[in-house]
Amino acid sequence: MQAFTRLDGRAAPLSLANIDTDQIIPKQFLKTVEREGLAKGLFYDFRFDGEGRENADFLLNRAEYKGSSVLIAGNNFGCGSSREHAPWALMDFGILCVISTSFADIFNNNCFNNGLLPVVLKPEEVAQLMDEAKGGNHMVSIDLAAQTVISPSGKSFQFDIDPVRKDKMLRGLDFIGETLMHGADIDVYEGKRALDRPWLEA
Repeated sequence: MQAFTRLDGRAAPLSLANIDTDQIIPKQFLKTVEREGLAKGLFYDFRFDGEGRENADFLLNRAEYKGSSVLIAGNNFGCGSSREHAPWALMDFGILCVISTSFADIFNNNCFNNGLLPVVLKPEEVAQLMDEAKGGNHMVSIDLAAQTVISPSGKSFQFDIDPVRKDKMLRGLDFIGETLMHGADIDVYEGKRALDRPWLEA
């Protein structure tokens, strides 16, 4: 998993509330367990019309928000069914941080487990970020170590995060990475088991 330390990027303001995981990545794109290639399905029903033509009015299709790496979202983002493809699709599209007033629990957990940073701010702070991102300057900075979001105008907002999750994000540790940290102990255990129970190695 890629470590997350500081992100300086363009922010796109998606003011809709209760965006569920089927809107983030519709069910027809869930046939793969590969993380790459899912960007094409991200917000598909928003980004394209019934004929598959790009919807020029949707913000992620607009020139000023192309290449956004931060999504400022409405309340209760990521609700609905559990699907790990949702953070995968966001990350494959280039979005590495989502800022909202609240996230659905399962989506929130999936974000941390895959290296996408979910940031919870106060409603008035999210509203201000959205307003600023709609202006001419869309650049924001997220500093995980300092737990701050810097708006386009330079205003600083503090956010809370579980210290264990923060440490894992800063170090780029997912479940596999955590396990590999104990590689030497695992090798010792497996060596002893091979001596004590050789029939298991057959």
